[in-house]
Amino acid sequence: MTPPEPLPFPDSLCHRCAAPPKYVQTRTSTFILCPLLPQKYAPQPVRACSLFRPRAPGTEPG
Repeated sequence: MTPPEPLPFPDSLCHRCAAPPKYVQTRTSTFILCPLLPQKYAPQPVRACSLFRPRAPGTEPG
């Protein structure tokens, strides 16, 4: 799923990660699923992550 507008937790590292994150929306919430983390849905906003790898310049999140 493409990132919702506006981005939930805009300062989260997840939006800038090469992983790439998946955005899961319910009627009332948006969750960010990480394909690398064992717990999958990290508490947001993520400000530090040992698995974070910056996305290549010019690529879009999600």
